[in-house]
Amino acid sequence: MFSFEPVEIAELERLIQQLPCKTSPLDIIPSNVLKACKAELAIVISSLANASFKTGHFPTAMKNGWVTPLGYSKRKDWTQVNSNFRPITNLSTISKIIERLALSRLKPFITSSVNFGQLQSAYRQGHSTESALNKIFDDMLSDIDSGSVVAVMSLDISAAFDAVDHSILLQRLENEFGIIGVCRDWISSYLTDRTSTVHVGSSESSVTTAQYGVPQGSVLGPILYTAYVASVGRLISSFGVGYHQ
Repeated sequence: MFSFEPVEIAELERLIQQLPCKTSPLDIIPSNVLKACKAELAIVISSLANASFKTGHFPTAMKNGWVTPLGYSKRKDWTQVNSNFRPITNLSTISKIIERLALSRLKPFITSSVNFGQLQSAYRQGHSTESALNKIFDDMLSDIDSGSVVAVMSLDISAAFDAVDHSILLQRLENEFGIIGVCRDWISSYLTDRTSTVHVGSSESSVTTAQYGVPQGSVLGPILYTAYVASVGRLISSFGVGYHQ
C-alpha cells in the first residue's frame, strides 16, 4: 500500500451525517453546525483530507489532545493519580473525520494480511471478550478430552497504548504489512510531535509532547496497536502453543 485512495465529497457527507451529536472542547465548529452544513463543509474537508493524504502530512494544528482525568471511583485521591484516575483524551472532530477516512483505507488492507492476528478479539468488529473466552474455553476442553495437560498464561501490558514505540510500529507496518511510501509517511506524521494538555476545572497544565504511544481516544489507535502486537501471536504460535489476543 503506497498511497491512499482519493476522498470523494459524497463519502465525506455520509461520514459527517453519522457523527455523534457531541462536541470536543477543541472544536471551532460545533458538531450540530457541521452536520447541518455537511454539503458545504464536505467540499472543504475533502480538499483538506486529500491534500493531507497526497503530501503524507497530518495537519499539525490537529495533533493536540485535551486530557481530562476521570476517577475510577467516587473517592478521588489526587495523591494517587496513576492508580485512581484514567486519562480521557478529546481530539477535534475534524481530525477524527480525517482519521476515519484513513481507517477506511488502512483497516481492510491490514486485516486481510496473513500477518494480522486472526485470533485478535480486541478492537475488532464481530469479536469481543466473550468470543475470546469461548475460544479459550473450547480449546481447554478439547485438550483435556484428548488427555493433554492444560496450562493458561496471561500477559497484561499496563497502559498498552502508551507503550508503543513509533519507530518499531512503522517498521512493522512496512515489513509485515507492506505499508510504504506516502502512506507510511502520513502515519509517521500522524504519530509524531503530538501534544496534550491536562484540564481540571479551570486549571490547565503545560503542553507535553508524546515521545511514545498511539493517541488515546483516537480512531486509528486500535488498528495501529493491533498491528504493533500482531507479531507476538506469531511468535507464540511458532512454538506450537495456542494463543488468543
